[in-house]
Amino acid sequence: MKFLITCAEWFDGMSKRFGEVAAWAVLASCFISCANAFVRFGFSNSSNAWLEIQWYLFAVCVMLGAAWVLRVNEHVRVDIIYGKLSARSKVYVDLFGMVVFLLPVMGLMFYLSLPLFIQMWQTQEMSSNAGGLIRWPAMLMLPLGFALVFIQGCFEVIKRIAWLQGHYEMNLVYERPLQ
Repeated sequence: MKFLITCAEWFDGMSKRFGEVAAWAVLASCFISCANAFVRFGFSNSSNAWLEIQWYLFAVCVMLGAAWVLRVNEHVRVDIIYGKLSARSKVYVDLFGMVVFLLPVMGLMFYLSLPLFIQMWQTQEMSSNAGGLIRWPAMLMLPLGFALVFIQGCFEVIKRIAWLQGHYEMNLVYERPLQ
């Protein structure tokens, strides 16, 4: 179990680094959006490539940041009962959700998105928009993001089982968002 926990902590660091890339992608997207608007309205000039790079950066933000969001327990949940449960009950609910829903869905989405990425990469598919970009870098974010969430989910399952066995300490405090 100690080896698995060490692997989980190592992957937590990887997820954090991918999350930092996602955060920088948001900032870059904002700057590109502002610059594109300035050039378009100020000089009546624009390129579809600038719009598409914003979409690509949004894909980076969502798909690379998702594993870190899962790691820090800030993912979307319906908090009707969860917030009132004991720590042990929360862990069981988390385990159920991860094993029954998260891992199978992430595995399926990886399985379905990988051939699409490979096809775009092999054919070097381009956007049909004038001045558009090559599409495979954006499509790469799908299998990569699903794989990262799947792996992070596996390690979250391991950490919760270790917590139930008394081998791992984790913060189980969930702060409800302000309504």
